[in-house]
Amino acid sequence: MASSTRGEDLEPLLEFLKTARGLDFTGYKRPSLQRRVEKRMQAVRADSYDVYRTYLESHPDEFVELFNTILINVTAFFRDPPVWDYLRREIVPQIVAEAEADSIRVWTTGCASGEETYSLAMCFAEALPESELGSRLKIYATDIDEDALAEARHGAYTDDQVEAVPTDLRERYLERLDQRWTVAGPLRRAVIFGRHDVVHDPPISRIDLLTSRNTLMYFTPDAQRRIIANFHFALQPGGYLLLGKAEMMLGRSPLFAPVELKHRVFRKALRTDDWSHVPRVRPASQAAAAEDGWSIRDAGFETGPVAQLIVDGDGNLSLANLQARTLFNLAYRDVGRPLKDLEVSFKPVELRSQIEKAYGERHAVALRDVEWTQSNGQGHVMDVQVAPLFGDGGAVVGVGISFIDMTRHKRLQEAVEHSKRDVEAAYAELQSTSEELETTNEELQSTNEELETTNEELQSSNEELETMNEELQSTNEELQTINDELNQRTDDLNQSSSFLESILSSLNDGVVVLDDELRVRAWNERARDLWGLLPQEVHGRHFMNLDIGLPVDRLRASLRGALAGDSPAAVVVEAKDRRGRAISCRVRIAPVSAGAEGASRGVILFMETSP
Repeated sequence: MASSTRGEDLEPLLEFLKTARGLDFTGYKRPSLQRRVEKRMQAVRADSYDVYRTYLESHPDEFVELFNTILINVTAFFRDPPVWDYLRREIVPQIVAEAEADSIRVWTTGCASGEETYSLAMCFAEALPESELGSRLKIYATDIDEDALAEARHGAYTDDQVEAVPTDLRERYLERLDQRWTVAGPLRRAVIFGRHDVVHDPPISRIDLLTSRNTLMYFTPDAQRRIIANFHFALQPGGYLLLGKAEMMLGRSPLFAPVELKHRVFRKALRTDDWSHVPRVRPASQAAAAEDGWSIRDAGFETGPVAQLIVDGDGNLSLANLQARTLFNLAYRDVGRPLKDLEVSFKPVELRSQIEKAYGERHAVALRDVEWTQSNGQGHVMDVQVAPLFGDGGAVVGVGISFIDMTRHKRLQEAVEHSKRDVEAAYAELQSTSEELETTNEELQSTNEELETTNEELQSSNEELETMNEELQSTNEELQTINDELNQRTDDLNQSSSFLESILSSLNDGVVVLDDELRVRAWNERARDLWGLLPQEVHGRHFMNLDIGLPVDRLRASLRGALAGDSPAAVVVEAKDRRGRAISCRVRIAPVSAGAEGASRGVILFMETSP
């Protein structure tokens, strides 16, 4: 790596990471931190921290790779089995016995992908009745790596990852799903995962067991001392602390007493002045540090629920409690600096003008509903109060600034207003609906009356229809009788037609029957043999228009005579049959009469041939 990557050049990059992504690595050991950053620089071929910073700005995905490299997530189920055996055998039963009836609180820092957290959960699940697992046990698992936390929340692991889990525990607390092992529901609900920075974020309180295995070794000695003080504050009196083998600092700390040094188990020292180790910001000067020690008043200021700043008469930040440091991302080195040099002087509100106003008016200045959005995108609504502080002689020696987070109240107020508007709208809609209902009721009443009238009309119509139905039934019976008669007549006609056709077929002469318009009505088989035309081909056609071997024109006079009722003499004509042979055809024509008057209804031709 080039000389431009010297350790002193790393600080601007760390400040950039803090500003851009909210991750503060200033408490980490520089040699280790530098090695990991330079590993990523080599991967992207950046030869200086400035070049790497430019690369980060243009490639946001590189932040994830860098954080994964810095935050080494080394964990496993029941890592270091002797430690876990001792924990299950000695510590967990004692915690269960000493804890309050309705609460066992465990905090595991640097949880990574969750294997150690779920190992702890299994240990306690073995010591608790199944019915109390979800109600009494709460395990808070924290880390600053969001990707690792997301993996831990899923609670899904491969066969290799769960190999160290004892078979009986695996069968009780893990479930097989899609080639992976997932944490069972009751055990998963006992664990709460969340992002937490052990250096800068306030500790979780009232903890019975705190595990931080091989996490402290990445921080500087000063950061380790602050973290240990936070751990001491977080634990219940007599609470247990489990560290990794790489952390040796507690051997010299008065805050904890060793329980089992071999397995790195400690217990919070029972002191009468536990408040002396509440995490706080120390005064900037040594003289101020020597004043009065750490009193109950100081502890109250430090752990107060409202973010508070104290600014002296020279405009320097004198004190900032835990809430203020967390909210405004203030570090210990910021105490003693001029307020005007800090971002909090103008975010969330411009404070310097308000401080001057408080000095001038000598009473508190209040600002309501100040809206502010943190760098992580979280929005707040605050009431800010700037109150002058008076010394013994009545002179103003500084100001106290309180930031009261009204976000929840504001959201509730907005929710109430929204609900009120919804209720008003619902009431107006209900009123309108009631009026519509009354109108609809009247319309239904009118419709009901109309329906009653219509019903009477329908009853009358029904009676008429019944009468008509009886008449139709009678008519239908008559039609059925007529239909039977017609069927009988049709049968008779068919029989007569068949009889007539059999007679015509049995004659040796060709027979043709014509109606009164000389159209063909009958054409027997002999006529078909003579002239080569089928009956269906000639039926209905005019006889005089037939193109057959018979010279029909010579029969015209005889046909007219027959239609007139005469009985013409037979006519002999020369003709040609269907084979083209010349034949002599003797045609006898007779009228067909019907009716009482004897009027002719057609003629019948008898054709006798000779060669």
